[in-house]
Amino acid sequence: MIGDQFFLGRQPIVGRDNELVAYEFLFRSSAANTAVISDDVAASAAVIQYLFAGLGIDAALGGKRGFINLSEELLVSESIELLPRDKVVLEILETVPLTPRVAARCAELKNLGYALALDDVTELTAAHRNLLPLIDVVKLDVLGMPPERIAALVGMLKPFELTLLAEKIDTTEQHEFCHGLDFDLFQGFFFARPVMLTGRTVQPSALALLNLLGLIAKDAEIEEIEQALKQAPDLMVHLLKIANSAAFNLSRNISSVRGAIARLGRIQLNRMVQIMMFSRQNDAAVAVNPLLQTAAIRGRMMEGLADLTGCGALRNQAFMTGMLSLVDALFQQPLGEILASLNLDAAIQRALLAREGQLGMMLRLIEASENCGHETTPALMARLGFSDMDAFNRVHAEALAWAGRF
Repeated sequence: MIGDQFFLGRQPIVGRDNELVAYEFLFRSSAANTAVISDDVAASAAVIQYLFAGLGIDAALGGKRGFINLSEELLVSESIELLPRDKVVLEILETVPLTPRVAARCAELKNLGYALALDDVTELTAAHRNLLPLIDVVKLDVLGMPPERIAALVGMLKPFELTLLAEKIDTTEQHEFCHGLDFDLFQGFFFARPVMLTGRTVQPSALALLNLLGLIAKDAEIEEIEQALKQAPDLMVHLLKIANSAAFNLSRNISSVRGAIARLGRIQLNRMVQIMMFSRQNDAAVAVNPLLQTAAIRGRMMEGLADLTGCGALRNQAFMTGMLSLVDALFQQPLGEILASLNLDAAIQRALLAREGQLGMMLRLIEASENCGHETTPALMARLGFSDMDAFNRVHAEALAWAGRF
């Protein structure tokens, strides 16, 4: 059984237009665990407990649905019926034997209104076929199969009118192939790792722009404007570029969101937001971009880590470092080229380009926790001078709740 402490992971699940649709929640021990059933039980139980008692399920989900892994023991237990049926998808692990007992329990849960998913499917057995009428989502492990096998499985599953999810998408080629097979949903590092994202024009959120215009119009305090910009990393990058343009040429480097606002001023900030509103391609609502959410979460976590490691003086720099850590993926440009135009503080640049210094170490810790880096995460915590995993989880939970409000 894994210990009482674990790391929180929340991986986005996106639709065919890369819009954020749901999250899969992943909880892992800080130490590498063997793949035994008792580990699955403890990890899944930790998900349920932490979603309710720790983070709060509404804050964790941010208005989306949550996929939660279930071992056989938890699947048949009554405890999972605590989960709100309209907000979760119960994901049956590939280690669960599809016995008549499991099929009967799936029928019960289906009658109760729960959505069910099959995880890591790589073949279609007779047991799978018997269960499919009760299943809503089938997740195909595309990393573990050759393309012809994936295509064959999709063909066999299409008549069942299921939602098909391609998981473990790691490359552009995999994404394009599965997109061509008409998968409905997609999941994997492709949607989080900068080098693997396809190029798209970044359209600032209409709601974020309108919120900023409203704050400026009512002459809001600079703290309110700062918070609004912190929750919109794409707008913040535009602000930094304009603040660093020739019209505002100052020798001092930018080290905080507030510093960029001060350099630009309210009049120019208002003009910038209006221009971005007019330049939008259409008035349709912009889907939540999982990359923007991840960037905002990283910024907030960096602030929390600055406090946790006794470096409160670095809070502003820490937030900006986390927020800009995915800017190359967001704007599909080399990181060095983007940073050259932003005139950032030297410590922030070192952290972003080489993961050096205190800020770089904190960013490495966040990245390791996102990727369930069992062995590297405790070592990085130690190098930062703390070992309280619960405190780290609280920092992450608070960041998720904060980012979920926009």
